[in-house]
Amino acid sequence: MCFSHDIMTIKTAAYLPGTAALPQTGRHITAYQPGDCIVVYQAYNKSIADFAAANQYLGGTEYSYNRMSWIKPNFLWMMYRCGWASKENQEAVLAIWLKKNDFETILGEAAWSAYDPGQHSSRELWKTELETRDVRLQWDPDHDPFGKKLERKALQLGLKGSILEKFGREYITRIEDITDFVKEQKGVLDQYGPEKLTVPVETVFVPSSAIIKEKTGITDHTIH
Repeated sequence: MCFSHDIMTIKTAAYLPGTAALPQTGRHITAYQPGDCIVVYQAYNKSIADFAAANQYLGGTEYSYNRMSWIKPNFLWMMYRCGWASKENQEAVLAIWLKKNDFETILGEAAWSAYDPGQHSSRELWKTELETRDVRLQWDPDHDPFGKKLERKALQLGLKGSILEKFGREYITRIEDITDFVKEQKGVLDQYGPEKLTVPVETVFVPSSAIIKEKTGITDHTIH
């Protein structure tokens, strides 16, 4: 089960040993996985983040369900994207818990954001999926703490329409504002380097469905 709201915290560990234990190449979903939950990250302005943390769902006067919203399971990919909570309208970082089966539901609705002949039998089929599905799947280079590209690919998912509504109002089991942790660790990184950096404990998430594994292009990973 997911931890209860009043006691849940993100377990962290030293960056270097943790990253050494992950696959160094291929497409992998690396994420913090407490119990039957998985944590994804989003960055917003302080007003949207404050509402989400206080009410435990996405909403408020400044949040819009009429645009695509991207979620990232990988902490350092989020840090690269938001500049460690320094970019405009990304000054607050949210850690968002959802159950793994709901995350797999999102994965099952995904269409690739770009045509890949290794994944699609035709460009026309890809275009049809892109036009009819409410989730965009994108693999990008993962990044080290300084923003350098790695060989391993990291996943981000763009949500819109009904699936975004379900994510924002139904699937979320907990929202935690981790901005203070983000800023603290950026200070550690700047002063001491990656040797002293602490990050959420991440392991490889493998979907239970072979169909989802195939359609998302995840690289085979054996858990030891």
